Amino acid sequence: MASINAEHINVFLMATSKILQDMCGYTTKIGKPSVKNCEFKDDTIVIMIGVTGEMKGQVMLAFEDEIACDIAGKMMMMPVQQLDEISTSAICELGNMIMGNASTVFSVEGIGIDITPPTMCKGNVAFQGPVANLSIPVYYDGDDKKIELNLAMKVD
Repeated sequence: MASINAEHINVFLMATSKILQDMCGYTTKIGKPSVKNCEFKDDTIVIMIGVTGEMKGQVMLAFEDEIACDIAGKMMMMPVQQLDEISTSAICELGNMIMGNASTVFSVEGIGIDITPPTMCKGNVAFQGPVANLSIPVYYDGDDKKIELNLAMKVD
């Protein structure tokens, strides 16, 4: 098993940027990646999506509560002050759309992956995977707002 490479990482970043542009109208800027533990604070929403097939691991989208509400509101075309069942569903669907887009690109490149349904967790979440977690901030609305894309993946 090998770690994912820069080309694989770029597929996830392009999918994230494309879906945020298409669904919310956001232009994104990619921050500096770092290897970090998968531990998230109390005010964090984490969407976890498992990956199986020729790549294995976990993709996690982490948002502060305020960011999750902002994105859900854009997707639903109405203000969201706090997450409820419908806005939570919207945030989970964002993860599905990003991973569906990435899966399609990988398929065209001859890499077959399957994804699990998204699982949403809130606060004090820790994940220990088989490989190191690469955390990449994806900024929108200038440098004020960010989503943290976390990739804990390996390739067969």
